[in-house]
Amino acid sequence: MRQGVAAVVAAQTDMTVVGEAGDGRQSVELFRKLRPDVLLVDLGLPILDGIGVMEAIRSEFPGSRFIALTVYQGDEDIHRALQAGAQAYLLKSAPASQLVGAIRAVHAGLRRIPPEIASRISDRGPGAGLTAREIEVLRLVAKGRTNAEIATELRITSGTAKWFVSSILSKLGVDDRTEAVTTALERGILHG
Repeated sequence: MRQGVAAVVAAQTDMTVVGEAGDGRQSVELFRKLRPDVLLVDLGLPILDGIGVMEAIRSEFPGSRFIALTVYQGDEDIHRALQAGAQAYLLKSAPASQLVGAIRAVHAGLRRIPPEIASRISDRGPGAGLTAREIEVLRLVAKGRTNAEIATELRITSGTAKWFVSSILSKLGVDDRTEAVTTALERGILHG
C-alpha cells in the first residue's frame, strides 16, 4: 500500500516523496529529520499508532499538517484522528485523485473530509467521552474478564470494576457486555 501511495504522489509534478516509514516511531524520527510539508499517516501503524504519531509530532512541531489514510471507518477513529490534528481523513480505498486533491488542500491549509466520512462524524452517537480508564476496562471486558479479574488486573476493588462496567454500558447506550464490545468494535473505540 505504501509503495502505491508513494508512486501516486511521485507521479505529480508538484509533489515529492521525501521519506517512508514502516512504523510509528520511525515516522516521528523521519519527520524530525525531513520536515515534510504534509505527512500521510496510517492509523494502524505498529509500535506507535497514527494517533500517537500525530500527537508526538504536533507537540514538537505545532504547525504540522497531517492526512489520516486508513481502513478504519468508525466514528471514534475519525474523531480521535481529527482531535490529534489530522486535516484530512481518507480511506485507503479512496481514488488516487481524491488522495492527490487532499494533499494539495491540506498543503494549502484547508481540511478535506469526504462526505461519507463527514456523515460518520455527524452520526456520532453515545459513547463519546469514554475515559482512558474506561477504555482500559472495556479492553478487558472484550477479553472476557469478569469484574473480579478486571479488579485484580487493574489493582482496583471489585466494586470499582463493576462501576466502570456500568458506566461504559451507560455511555455506549447498551444493555450488556457483549453489546458493549460489539458496539466498541463497530465504532472504532476498540480494534479486533
